[in-house]
Amino acid sequence: MQVNTLILGAGAAGMMCAAHAGPSVLVIDHAKAPGEKIRISGGGRCNFTNMHTDPARFLGQNPHFHKSALSRYTQWDFLGLVDRHKIAWHEKTLGQLFCDDKATQIVDMLRTEMAQAGVQLWLQTSLVDLSHDGVLFTAQLEREGKRHSVTARNLVLATGGKSIPKMGATGLAYDIARQFGHQVTDTRPALVPLTFSDQRFAPISGVATPVIAEANGTAFEEALLFTHRGLSGPAVLQISSYWAEGDSISLDLLPGHDLPARLKTTRQTHGKRNVTTALAEILPERLVEHLAADLPLSGNVGDLSDKRIDEITVRLRHWTLTPTGSEGYRTAEVTLGGISTDGIDSKTMMSRDVPGLFMIGEAVDVTGWLGGYNFQWAWSSAVAAGRAVTKRT
Repeated sequence: MQVNTLILGAGAAGMMCAAHAGPSVLVIDHAKAPGEKIRISGGGRCNFTNMHTDPARFLGQNPHFHKSALSRYTQWDFLGLVDRHKIAWHEKTLGQLFCDDKATQIVDMLRTEMAQAGVQLWLQTSLVDLSHDGVLFTAQLEREGKRHSVTARNLVLATGGKSIPKMGATGLAYDIARQFGHQVTDTRPALVPLTFSDQRFAPISGVATPVIAEANGTAFEEALLFTHRGLSGPAVLQISSYWAEGDSISLDLLPGHDLPARLKTTRQTHGKRNVTTALAEILPERLVEHLAADLPLSGNVGDLSDKRIDEITVRLRHWTLTPTGSEGYRTAEVTLGGISTDGIDSKTMMSRDVPGLFMIGEAVDVTGWLGGYNFQWAWSSAVAAGRAVTKRT
């Protein structure tokens, strides 16, 4: 069997690329259904892009690489596609856009776009072998117990990273990239909860509070969630992309609060009020109880000196912790690192050394913030590759 373009991976990037890659396209995936990560994303409603998409909100060894694709297929372009398919959506906090109904609407939209483009989709299909003779790629595939040999002028790696292995994630794209001479940067879980081996926060599991979380000079003001194993919530998921094992993190538990002024006023008006009671008006009561032993917070507000108030404030604004690890790829939303962008053309997503080899989406060393940014990178990089494939055709 011969096709113009073979796309490995029927996820967000693979399906989007297929819809823009011109005639004679075959997409394969080992899963039973396409777009499984789309289906489970955003609590089942798919946070499909972000209104505030900007190159500064993406990480990678080359901070400029992703600018081209993001500028040529923007969040507004994807939103236009969603609107054309009459998918109702809404904006949540910080520019995050979600489906009103189900995430499967995005999968159905992409399948419709592929069908209109005449794309073939082979599911439950495995790649057994892959070679390149300088002109054509030859893939040995296994489908329904039978072997198929497929040749293609273009090959697109859209198999994602290592995150959420229970859904079939592997490092296949990295292996293929290396096979063709590409470098792969170190990878690790990102947008992932952080853990503490002593499970110190188990007693307050489920408690949430607004914070400013900081790791290695980058900070986010969002919600923090204490868990049995450690810390989660949007603020922690965000800084996890900037944190490395052994590093400490800092939490400001008082964003938007002037604690010294508040305690000094209470000292004058309600001096007999317990310190923990006063703090519980700002912070969750269970969290105050947890903090009481370390600060300490015994006694009445009327007994607090200005110096002691300042000491408590500093501790609550700069609570320094050192996680022992993270939840790993098991729960990580994305993979940090990946195929080095040094060997990829930023306008076409094609290999600089192997004509016809394209690499897109999470497989590449481009990682976005939490909030729809990684889906936008999937759409933008996929369209860049799809258009380039069409021109080659």
